[in-house]
Amino acid sequence: MSTLLVIHHTPSPYCQEMFEAVIAGATDPEIEGVDVVRRAALSVTASDVLGADGYVLGSPANLGYVSGALKHAFDTFYYPCLDSTSGRPFGLYLHGNEGTEGAERAVDSITAGLGWVKATPHVVVSGKPTKDLIEECWNLGATVAAGLMDA
Repeated sequence: MSTLLVIHHTPSPYCQEMFEAVIAGATDPEIEGVDVVRRAALSVTASDVLGADGYVLGSPANLGYVSGALKHAFDTFYYPCLDSTSGRPFGLYLHGNEGTEGAERAVDSITAGLGWVKATPHVVVSGKPTKDLIEECWNLGATVAAGLMDA
């Protein structure tokens, strides 16, 4: 069985709505053989990351950057996981009110350093998530999880 690790910082109702859609997509009954593990960004460990086969990252974009919680998560597991997780797929969802480009750039830089592979386009939401954007979050979770089937 493969493991998808969802590392998230969910401080707002909009982030929660996006997170729930990602989880719903990742746990769709048609996706078999994938265990979906959820970890708050402030509690994720290097062991969690090493034990996963793919990742979904979720964060608000605060002042043009990822949340301090997601940055802390990266700081916690970056070096212990540097050589061991290369080539693994990931997806990203972000919520911001404006200026999410810096957050996207930061995650792209950090995941490139880890050697992770972008499995699907990022989902970036500004303001209240629309039904279509929530569906994109569902698709994000489903896409990354489906890519791990029979892995």
